[in-house]
Amino acid sequence: MTPEQYVQQKAAASGSSFYYAFLFLPPPRRAAITAFYAFCREVDDVVDEVSDPGVARTKLAWWHTEVARAFAGEPSHPVMRALMPSVPAFGLEQEQLQAVIRGCEMDLEQTRYLDFAGLQRYCHLVAGVVGEVSARIFGQSRPETTAYAHKLGLAFQLTNIIRDVGEDAMRGRIYLPVNELQQFDVKAHEILQRKHSDRFIALMRFQAQRAHALYEEALALLPAQDRRSQKPGLMMASIYRTLLREIEDEDFRVLNQRISLTPVRKLWLAWKVQALGRMA
Repeated sequence: MTPEQYVQQKAAASGSSFYYAFLFLPPPRRAAITAFYAFCREVDDVVDEVSDPGVARTKLAWWHTEVARAFAGEPSHPVMRALMPSVPAFGLEQEQLQAVIRGCEMDLEQTRYLDFAGLQRYCHLVAGVVGEVSARIFGQSRPETTAYAHKLGLAFQLTNIIRDVGEDAMRGRIYLPVNELQQFDVKAHEILQRKHSDRFIALMRFQAQRAHALYEEALALLPAQDRRSQKPGLMMASIYRTLLREIEDEDFRVLNQRISLTPVRKLWLAWKVQALGRMA
């Protein structure tokens, strides 16, 4: 299997909403974003799939070294071999990849966040930086687009957190800020035991309102000059906001099930943005 085939398989197998936006890109940009997305999946999977924290730390340390080697001209992993040809073309930086790894390392050290400011620091590494890299690959021409991409990445991450509350609880993690659990009188043990309640619904409605506000703020930051080039991000925003509304319609029953959109619906939402320039 070639490095290009490896990253393509990694991206397609994930079933992520991101994959549907990649389909509409021209080949060089599609190759670059597919390789970068595969990199993000590789390091994220270390945390999610390796049960021994010590082993996970060792693997992530290996990735820090592998990224440094790749930028020195000696990539060994198929993901880095697929990604490196795109680095000069799109101005990708080693520090950006290292930041994503540091974000994954936070998952090994921290399972609670006292407040939203603390959660934001985590989201900056695992989502904001990813948004910035993606915007460059998509064809960013204006510096203001960086702020749009970062904020949109944060909105995506908050949507993921809302969707994955139950799955994260099974791993002993709660990404909802502690002071907000206290505000809505939701106990941590209730989430870990996956107990649905009116108080939990109120807490999650608060989280969803914040996410919706971030989508609006992000879209307002996108310069008109970059709206066409950033269509893949707008496709993902359409898919993710539709998912968020589905979760709201289901009264946030995310503790014992994973609410998702079908592949056909994701593709339809992406196509609408591509063909009509219109988000759901």
